[in-house]
Amino acid sequence: MRKKVSIVVPIYNEGSGIRNFLDRQLKPQILKIKKNYDVELLVVDDGSEDNTVDMVRASGCFKKRTKVTPKLVAFSRNFGKEMALTAGIKYATGNAVILVDGDGEHPVELIPTMIEKWKAGAKIVTAIRTQERIHYRLSSKIFHLIMRVLGNKTTEGATDFRLIDKEVADRFRELTEHNRITRGLIDWLGYPQEYIKVKASGRGSSRGSYSKKKLRQLAINGIVSMSAKPLILLGKLGGVIMLLSFFLGMFIVVQQYLMGDPMQLHWSGAVMMCVFIAFLVGVVLVSQAISSLYISQIHAEAQNRPLFLVDKTKSYGIKKK
Repeated sequence: MRKKVSIVVPIYNEGSGIRNFLDRQLKPQILKIKKNYDVELLVVDDGSEDNTVDMVRASGCFKKRTKVTPKLVAFSRNFGKEMALTAGIKYATGNAVILVDGDGEHPVELIPTMIEKWKAGAKIVTAIRTQERIHYRLSSKIFHLIMRVLGNKTTEGATDFRLIDKEVADRFRELTEHNRITRGLIDWLGYPQEYIKVKASGRGSSRGSYSKKKLRQLAINGIVSMSAKPLILLGKLGGVIMLLSFFLGMFIVVQQYLMGDPMQLHWSGAVMMCVFIAFLVGVVLVSQAISSLYISQIHAEAQNRPLFLVDKTKSYGIKKK
């Protein structure tokens, strides 16, 4: 029995480039795959406000040549790329699921290579970006450094362009958190990974749907939702501050008042009080900020709202779940 490969393509406002991506970039790779596997193509529209859905429906050349009709999962509004990836994995029925952006950035010609590694036994095959702009590279290094300090092993340069085995997809579907970073959750599952180094290709006629603001929010969600260590570190910091303050206070009393200030430091009580108060107020404010992030996460999870809503009037080709 032939195995099936599901290709998940999240899109948002890609009307100007989605037909080119499907017909010219993705179609040749699907034709290669179809020699040995059945292929399922899931396009997840993240509440696009342009003609993206119409362009997906109009990709007749793609359907005619590949004999694969794209299945469309259309959100009722914009829920974000992470939810689009989650929906794609949820509705995918293949023995392997490949996640690839619909903006033309990911080198889809490596899909057959991913499948070969999966065929050889890999549960996860992840594309590692080797060349990035300097500011993105620096931001990525900082983020991964923080994640490693917090005890979460992440791979620098890892992208959403990856293949996951059906077993991994099944385990991923069991995860319920609302504030999520897909690649982090897949890494958290703990299955061994193999990597392919890639150079990101330029986006066709589209622009990246992730703004700097969204990237910052994604990083915050990843850090806060994946570890409780920031709270532990703050507690340790508070203990260190208390000890340093105690010993410094004892030093001032002994040096200035019991020994008559032999070092001629001339500590002023008012100055020392202001320094301590300002420093401790800063610690309190940082603690409150971190705590509020966790409280917001608890609030989001306690609401227990659906991760996303599918517009059934626009969607087609998918089973009800």
